[in-house]
Amino acid sequence: MKPVAVLGTGTMGAGIAQCAAQAGYSVLFWNRRSESVEKGLELVRKGLERLVKREKLTREELDATMERILGVSALEDLKSASLIVEAVPEDVDLKHELFGRLASICGEGVVFASNTSSLSITQLAARCGRPDRFVGLHFFNPVPAMKLVEVVSGVATSDATVAAATEFAEKLGKVAVRVRDFPGFVVNRVLMPMINEAANTLMQGVADAQAIDECMKLGCNHPMGPLALADLVGLDVVFAILDTLYREFGSPHYKPSPLIVKNLEAGWLGKKTGRGFYTY
Repeated sequence: MKPVAVLGTGTMGAGIAQCAAQAGYSVLFWNRRSESVEKGLELVRKGLERLVKREKLTREELDATMERILGVSALEDLKSASLIVEAVPEDVDLKHELFGRLASICGEGVVFASNTSSLSITQLAARCGRPDRFVGLHFFNPVPAMKLVEVVSGVATSDATVAAATEFAEKLGKVAVRVRDFPGFVVNRVLMPMINEAANTLMQGVADAQAIDECMKLGCNHPMGPLALADLVGLDVVFAILDTLYREFGSPHYKPSPLIVKNLEAGWLGKKTGRGFYTY
């Protein structure tokens, strides 16, 4: 199999790279900063170490998986990839820049995919100049554990591109569900208002965070409460998705809760900073 490239070495990028390497793909793992590449590789190793501790992976399989991942910091190093999955921060200008540059580097047959959780696939596709070869591959956190991948087709995405993206997701052991290009797609469009309302419920003093989460877990059979989930996703990501949904739809139930905004102002982004709705 030709290499798969993963752009972005944070939590999502590391999870996608890990799953692809475990599935047998050679992975080009990119960040423009070499120190960030090293941190991303360490995230992958830690994810694999957890599987070894749970006896779901042998030490030899860990070593073989890591050998299939090559960290790179130049976009030119990605020209051999058959599929490029972008998982950089939700900054539309950054994504436009990267895909614009990649269009001049990569061959005509490459499939471009974005892991964006709320931005328009159609708009991103138009900027890269190859809208028929562009698709959304929306993975969920933590990537190794979550089965769903939303395969998002823009207005110009070809059936062949959707088929290639679906095949890739399924080779990773995921369930690929095709959705249309609307803000938030399916999961975040439905989920984010619940997280937002949970934040407002906490802000209004109806119950504390633990009680709100227990109510939703026990009353709705959810495995995790909405506030704990928000902390896991990252309140910066939650805010970005809600803000996009609010701007696109104009509906007040998407307007980010003042409590989410205050947490952002304080730098309390959830588990990754040690504090969000909970303290870690």
